[in-house]
Amino acid sequence: MQANLSGLPFDDIRGLIPRMPGPDEGAVFAVRSRDRRLTKPAGSLGRLETFVEWLAAWQGRERPSVNRPVVCIYAANHGIAAKGVSAFPAAVTEQMVANFAAGGAAINQICLAFDLGLKVLDLALEHPTPDITEADAFDEVGCAATIAFGMESIAGGMDLLVTGEMGIGNTTVAAAIYHALYGGTAADWVGRGTGVDDAGLERKRAAVEAAVARLDGQRDPMEILRRIGGREIAAMFGAILAARFERIPVIVDGFVATAAAALLHAIDPQAIDHVLVGHVSAEGAHARVLQKIGKKPVLDLGMRLGEGTGAALAAALVRAAALTHTGMATFDQAGVSDSG
Repeated sequence: MQANLSGLPFDDIRGLIPRMPGPDEGAVFAVRSRDRRLTKPAGSLGRLETFVEWLAAWQGRERPSVNRPVVCIYAANHGIAAKGVSAFPAAVTEQMVANFAAGGAAINQICLAFDLGLKVLDLALEHPTPDITEADAFDEVGCAATIAFGMESIAGGMDLLVTGEMGIGNTTVAAAIYHALYGGTAADWVGRGTGVDDAGLERKRAAVEAAVARLDGQRDPMEILRRIGGREIAAMFGAILAARFERIPVIVDGFVATAAAALLHAIDPQAIDHVLVGHVSAEGAHARVLQKIGKKPVLDLGMRLGEGTGAALAAALVRAAALTHTGMATFDQAGVSDSG
């Protein structure tokens, strides 16, 4: 049975989605025209060429560039962690945020290797969202405020947004969102996350089943986010939404980060046209989610760390694609005979 929506404050957020700007087809045409004159056989760079077209479409630039890419890690805690759904205690979230700040995490090294900016956003770690098997994650005001925080988090002049996350228990939350959106059984969407044993996997499956049962058939994506989501997912939802209006292309990370994109897709499939998925996670259900949202991952490296690591590696490829397109000489410039 559908719950009655209050209309406020979600109406303002819902109202933004139909007003999202579309792709700049003129910029795409300019990229394709230049590509035909570059010193290479047509199509020889494969998907790198499509990445340049994607950048042009959403940056609105005939010569797209990636000069200020920023990885944003949204960190949150979850009451569901107390149910033993993770191999690590909830305290690890805060400890890892400190590790990011100290430069000691995997994402720090990837950002250093490829000159990517890094921003870590603490979403009230001292106040976990309630256990979603027993209570709603947010009230409507709190959910909307967290979305708004995510929207504001992209300020500062970035030209490529990479979304990542940190939060013990959040693969359980993401699995519950997918189960609510796409149906099936809880087991279809639950994986081992940080490496839970068989008993932990069963606790996780039971938690997802109980959380979604509380929805009583609710299918509205905003209500799914409000009732069984998490702060990092709500913030990423807002960041992706705001990036569209600011003409900032987005690369999302793995199983958890994709949940924010999946919720937007459920509202309007075109709402994530400006989004690439950086990699397919080793968390098995992620590949199934990508089929649901119509996205082909940039990379498949068997990764499942989170932190934005897979998406950051994909950002390096996208940056290389842009530099290749803009820096490569044309046949005329290089004095090379073309195929014509």
